[in-house]
Amino acid sequence: MKCREVTRTLSEAHERPLALGEQVALQLHLAMCSSCRNFRRQVTFRRQSMQAYARLDDDPDQDSAGDRDASQ
Repeated sequence: MKCREVTRTLSEAHERPLALGEQVALQLHLAMCSSCRNFRRQVTFRRQSMQAYARLDDDPDQDSAGDRDASQ
């Protein structure tokens, strides 16, 4: 698997389950390629950040507590 395919597959992995062959090829490539491992960390961080932001946006009490803390 080439780096371009790995970045596409890593992005798609959040949208759909990967086939066994895709998982194996992905893991083999990630074991050898530090650039793709770094990309995977970035994608994971970005996804977790967006999920955390969405949770804050859904909780109006959390938002007002943050405003109080900032004013003190």
